[in-house]
Amino acid sequence: MTEIKQWDEMTSVDGAGRSTGDDSVVLVVEPLLPQRIRRASDLLRFLATVLGLTAVVLLALVAQKTLNGLEGDVTDGTNRAPFLLSGLAGVLSGAAMLGVPAAFAIERVLHRDGLRVAEGLFAAIAGMVLSFALGEWILHAGPVDLRLLLTGGRSEVEPINTLLTPVIAYVTAVRISRRPTWRAALWSAVALNAVALFAATAATILGIVVSILLGLAVGYAILYGVGSPNTRPPGSAIVAAIRKLGFKPVKARRLDDDHQSSRRYAIGLKDGSRLDVTVLDRDRQVAGLLYRLWRRIRLNTETRRRAIRSLRPELEREALMAYAAQAAGASTPRLVGTSEIGTEAALLAYEHTDTRALDEIPDEEIDDNLLAQIWEQVLLLQVQRLAHRRLTGDSIHVDNEGRVILMDARSGEIAAGDLLLRLDIAQLLTYLSLRVGAARAVDAAARAAGPSALAGALPLLQRIALTRETRAALSKNKELLTAIRERIVELEPKAEAEVEGVRLERFRPRTLITIIGSAFAAYFLVYYLTQINLNMITSAKWGWTGVALGAAMLSYGAAALMLMGFVPERLPLGRTVLVQFAGSFVKLVAPAAVSGVAINTRYLQKRGIPPGQAVASVGASQLIGLAFHIVLLLLFAYVTGSSAATSFTPSRTLVITLLAAAVLIVVIMGIPRLRRLIITRLRPLFSGVIPRLLDVIQSPRKIIQGVTGTLLLTIFFVVCLDACVHAFGGSLSFAAVAIVFLAGNAIGSAAPTPGGLGAVEGALSLGLTLSGLTYEVATSAVLLFRLLTFWLPVLPGWASFTYLQRHEAL
Repeated sequence: MTEIKQWDEMTSVDGAGRSTGDDSVVLVVEPLLPQRIRRASDLLRFLATVLGLTAVVLLALVAQKTLNGLEGDVTDGTNRAPFLLSGLAGVLSGAAMLGVPAAFAIERVLHRDGLRVAEGLFAAIAGMVLSFALGEWILHAGPVDLRLLLTGGRSEVEPINTLLTPVIAYVTAVRISRRPTWRAALWSAVALNAVALFAATAATILGIVVSILLGLAVGYAILYGVGSPNTRPPGSAIVAAIRKLGFKPVKARRLDDDHQSSRRYAIGLKDGSRLDVTVLDRDRQVAGLLYRLWRRIRLNTETRRRAIRSLRPELEREALMAYAAQAAGASTPRLVGTSEIGTEAALLAYEHTDTRALDEIPDEEIDDNLLAQIWEQVLLLQVQRLAHRRLTGDSIHVDNEGRVILMDARSGEIAAGDLLLRLDIAQLLTYLSLRVGAARAVDAAARAAGPSALAGALPLLQRIALTRETRAALSKNKELLTAIRERIVELEPKAEAEVEGVRLERFRPRTLITIIGSAFAAYFLVYYLTQINLNMITSAKWGWTGVALGAAMLSYGAAALMLMGFVPERLPLGRTVLVQFAGSFVKLVAPAAVSGVAINTRYLQKRGIPPGQAVASVGASQLIGLAFHIVLLLLFAYVTGSSAATSFTPSRTLVITLLAAAVLIVVIMGIPRLRRLIITRLRPLFSGVIPRLLDVIQSPRKIIQGVTGTLLLTIFFVVCLDACVHAFGGSLSFAAVAIVFLAGNAIGSAAPTPGGLGAVEGALSLGLTLSGLTYEVATSAVLLFRLLTFWLPVLPGWASFTYLQRHEAL
């Protein structure tokens, strides 16, 4: 309503927006357009170039032999070229590399575009400095493998070419890529320069590729940093386009932007009516691209939206949806015209209707009649297979007569599938529930659409299916989705049993973190293997290896005892041991902290234990195991830090550790937000675990069984690692090995990689090395330990997993 009041108060003489009487002159009220803007596309190109540069370097490091072979083939080919031809290529390439940028600069200056040339020179200077600095770092302090790949082992070769990088940075900053003739001339010069460098053995393949990518990155960074000339059409150009559509504008005013990818204008016409104009700017179409790409990768095909949008298809998409909604009989703004504005923008003109967004209407004014109207408009779209895809408070409006009008057609889909239509119902249900409560919202939907439509939307009531604004609102009301589901089931009891679940996510962010972590872990593991002397592996003492193998196998019996001790119900020992072996197979695809909990919980459920009690039993065993882990770590640290004499004064490290832990606890408990967070996370744990522990305490045999299993599990692992150390001739105290294992196991449990892969190896190797072992002995001992405790049990674990599934024990 504020916009309407401001619109009516616009006057003619002070330039506030009314026509001066001449139809050819229309004053436009809008903020002064900036001369320069930072384009999101430049930032995206910079990020893509940096990622490409990183990928090229990592790939080169992995495939060194292949790259060296290719390097040799290229060098042989260029050396066979006649000397006269090679010399001519060198002269021409040097002239072209400097001549093309200089000629383009002269051409721009003659066209009074000297500012662009200045930006290019700034980028060239930055590229020169960066290439020189990186080159010096690589030569004197960088990784040896990277230096050899970039220089070929020749002292006269620059790791990064200090001519190629600034030239590429310059031409990128001046946007020479938009001029096909100049672009072709430039890349011809670059190719000729590469041939000349190879012929003179003055560069390597990786050096040239890195130099080009580095120049591109610098150029795009400068473009984004200093900005680009603003090519968005001003309000006068928009008024001119409206006039070409046959309208007679007399005043225009820029409204606040609702979308990152569009501008809105209110344009008054000579007959007293008004148009609402949406302007699509070409440079704004990439706004939010990273978020859309993430959603496109994460969600299944039918639910995701187009990630990359160009101007013309976006114009056609919104216009088509507007016409389809009008044909369906839905109350939407009437589209009266579309037009392109030059090559950088396009507009859509809608008839204006005075409305208020539903977000601006107080909750108490949303009555049952309004709810019914909202569902009536949405169902009109559903009948014609039109999905709105943005049913939120800013796209649902109410006019002065109380009628509902749906806005924001550009987000919709025509000829939508069942899944998209059901997603609309789930989104609207959730939004209205946030406003009026789950019961009223579901009841209104049931009266309008019927219980069957709500039943179809039941499996889609997931956070990932909702809009970003709705997900943010749900974070303050986390039980709302559950309340909506329960109300739907009350109205349609068969819905929960008959409707199949729908998986919308391809993967969860946690899965992506696990994949990335596993890739890095595999890389470091391969690196460790390449550093080991194979002769040392064959020299392992097989007697100690047998001891380590026996301890590793006995640990599965200890794990079974631990689980049996914290379950009041009776469990068979043999099958429980098989479950622990099956857990070693599951570790290949899940983090260590997750796999054991999941498979043990599943096993208990199959034994007839209710899910809540099964989770509580496994949680109790994990909680007691954690407590013993901490106690043993402190005990062995105390023993290791004490003297061998009668004095058992704790070590300074232990005292510092305890003091630091105490300070941390005081800080956490002293900050209300952190205290509430910790209490919120721990309350569900203790609410289920403590009663389960009380049941266990009533049986002394169960207590002894659980405690014994917990202690033996740790002891067997420590014995295994200690035997692995002795197998390679190492010698450490049992307490020192225990500390290394307990610390490394904690790190491995926290790592997101399957079985703690990579994290455990690195932590144990580092711990043993710091304890006094040589690097070779420590690494060999750790790899043998992991072979016996992680890799070797995989085959019997698979067999156990298959057997248990066949007998319906998992």
